[in-house]
Amino acid sequence: MTPRCFIIRHGETEWSLNGRHTGVTDLPLTANGEKRIKATGKALLGNDRLIVPKNLVHIYVSPRHRAQRTLELLQIGCRERLPWNERRKPENEEPIRTEAHVEITDAIREWDYGEYEGLTSKQIRELREKNGQGPWDIWTEGCPGGETPEDVIRRLDGLIADIREKYHSKGFGSSAGHKSDVLIVAHGHILRAFAMRWIGKPLSETALILEAGGVGTLSYEHHNIDEPAIILGGFVVEGEED
Repeated sequence: MTPRCFIIRHGETEWSLNGRHTGVTDLPLTANGEKRIKATGKALLGNDRLIVPKNLVHIYVSPRHRAQRTLELLQIGCRERLPWNERRKPENEEPIRTEAHVEITDAIREWDYGEYEGLTSKQIRELREKNGQGPWDIWTEGCPGGETPEDVIRRLDGLIADIREKYHSKGFGSSAGHKSDVLIVAHGHILRAFAMRWIGKPLSETALILEAGGVGTLSYEHHNIDEPAIILGGFVVEGEED
């Protein structure tokens, strides 16, 4: 098997629904957001699904509550308690399905939007026009009072290097690959940036979309760790044998 890295954006919040940039502000998921994440977990997690819990070796989650709640609702079935909970859920509520360690890390917190926190793209454009500034592109300019693209690249490149060294470098082959998948639960802009850095591309070339509650799959081509790739159509249904 070839190791994979699954990226999941947190479920819908009131601000994501309205297009407001949400970095440090911590908002709960909407009722619809919770419902959709539960459905995603049922559809994509399982021994015969896209994400096989028993194959996960490590789970990274953002410090923000909206990401942590998303991980809870996926019901992956971690043996250990989640770091933000005092105890693990009773087994009759959530059977143990994975031995993966869960780690909260700032490396995948959302982009710090600085002065643009809570604003929509339309409001940002109007503000810049009022200030005599040109069009805004977060991938090349970053955010005033917040993070630059270089800031984001540094923290993401460090995490990607760790994933490859600790979990993926030894995960190729018929035997080793059974437990080398990694899961990341975070936010829209940071996960789009993560996917671009995964394949070694500059953020200025970003043309990816990941909707609230969306799931993406990253891996490698030709079973080669030096050929990182984005998988399109990562869930393939096997046909029945004759």
